[in-house]
Amino acid sequence: MTIQSVSFSSSSSSSSSSSSSVPHWNYDVFLSFRGEDTRKGFTGHLYHALCQNGVKTFEDGKELRRGEEISHGLLEAIEQSKISIIVFSKNYATSTWCLDELVKILECQK
Repeated sequence: MTIQSVSFSSSSSSSSSSSSSVPHWNYDVFLSFRGEDTRKGFTGHLYHALCQNGVKTFEDGKELRRGEEISHGLLEAIEQSKISIIVFSKNYATSTWCLDELVKILECQK
C-alpha cells in the first residue's frame, strides 16, 4: 500500500458581489488529485468524510481525457474555495491537468 502525501493550501483570491472585503466562497475545500491514482481509494474516502462532516467540497467527478485543457469552470472552483488539498500521488506530476490546477492554486495563494 502506498501512503499519499496531502498538502493544504489556502486561497487568497475571492469573488465578491459587494464592495466589502469579506470574501465569498462557494466551497470550503477544493481537492486536487490524480483520479486514476486515488479516486477510488484515499481521495474518495477523504471526499466522503469531508462531506459527511458538513465541509462543502469540490471534487471533479468527471473522467478527463488526456490532452484536454483545464476548463474555465474548474479554475473558478479553485478561486472560489477557501482552501485546496493537494493529494500528491505517484503519477500526479505526469498529468498536465493536475499541474495546471497546482499552478492556479499557487497563484490564488499569493
